[in-house]
Parts: sequence; structure tokens; C-alpha cells
Amino acid sequence: MDSAGQVLSMGVTGGLIALGVALAVATLIGVALRHRAGRFRAGSRRAGSRRAGAQPAGTRAGASTQATVLTEADLGSRLGEQATLVQFSTAWCAQCRPTRQLLARVAAMADGVRHIEIDAAARMDLVRRLRISSAPTVLVLGADGGIVSRAVGLPRQADVIAALGPVIEPEASGAPP
Repeated sequence: MDSAGQVLSMGVTGGLIALGVALAVATLIGVALRHRAGRFRAGSRRAGSRRAGAQPAGTRAGASTQATVLTEADLGSRLGEQATLVQFSTAWCAQCRPTRQLLARVAAMADGVRHIEIDAAARMDLVRRLRISSAPTVLVLGADGGIVSRAVGLPRQADVIAALGPVIEPEASGAPP
């Protein structure tokens, strides 16, 4: 094989190796994102879980914690007596309809829990304020409107129920004390 053939062979081999590495990295990133989809994470401090110097998720140091509390005026609807499930949706979102059905079902299971759906395109002020970057995004609010947790993507029913656990009273949900 002449020198030009060797260089070409090494270039093709190197390209195939680079392609393989890129595919492996993209697959790992995809698996990690898929694993996180629909999982709830803390949204702000909860009563009884305050740590000295702890900063609520979604706020910057020195920023007001007002960004993590939603009022009835923000939502355009009344808050649930114990908790509110807020869903940010868009017209083109494929996962928004099953999320809506799931959250409505969970809200019907527990007394004092409401489900509110917000059109993200119509409420860009809230989208920016809460840093909503994907639809559906689900927020679990306590009775005071404070954000307890959030999930991006279609959550599982068990995860929604578990996210409601810290904010609802056991006897109100029909569960034994």
C-alpha cells in the first residue's frame, strides 16, 4: 500500500472511531435525560425543613423568594386547600394530554388538592419568572402557594402522589393516620 493509501485508511479509521465515540456519548446523555424526565425535585424550602443559609431552588443568592410563591392572581384560579398541581402546557406538546389526565386523576383522589393547567405560550411572564424550559412542567404547590417540587416531562402517578405527601394531611387524603 502506498503512503496516500495509508493516510486515507488512517483517516477513515479515525473518523469511524470518532463517530463511535460521539454515538456513545450521545446515547449516555439520552439515557441520563430519559432517566430524569418526569422526576420531581425540590422546588423551595418547606416548613420544618429550613436550614440555616439554605437558598430555595430557583432563586439566586440575594434574590427574593417571591419567585417561588404563586398566588391565585398568578394562576387565574383559586389554590387547593392543601395542595395545587400546576401544569404548564403548550398546544403542540405530545405529553401534555396524558399529564393532564394523570394530574386530574390524582387531584380527584385527595381532598383539598386542585389541578390547574396553564398555557405556557399565553403566560410567558410566569414561564420566565419560574424558568420553565419545557412542556409539560408540573409544579406541586403547598396551601400557601409555595413551590414544593417540580417535574419536567410526563411523571408517573406514584411520583405525583409521593410529591404531594409532604404537603397534604393524611386524613384529608383518605389514608389512615
